[in-house]
Amino acid sequence: MEGTPYGVVHFFPGGTKEQYEASIAAVHPGEGLLPEGQTFHAAGPSAGGWTIMAVHESKDSWEKFRNDILMPRMQAGIEGGFEAPPEETVIDLYKVLTLTMA
Repeated sequence: MEGTPYGVVHFFPGGTKEQYEASIAAVHPGEGLLPEGQTFHAAGPSAGGWTIMAVHESKDSWEKFRNDILMPRMQAGIEGGFEAPPEETVIDLYKVLTLTMA
């Protein structure tokens, strides 16, 4: 897809590792696999909850994942998953660096 990399940060107040694991199992294509168009995923506990950071190939890629997979599955309810929508920050990324092995 065309476009610049697009970053999304989700903060789930009061979120836990267990809720994260249940939610990711419902919206990702498999253990250790990223959804189509997603190039980076990181998550962990943060002050007051749980934070997920993702980078997509483009804003279009993010919107397709959000609209076709993430929101429908969250709205349907994910057993053991996050109970409320996250606080969302989006970033039109200027630069994305990755480590390459020589």
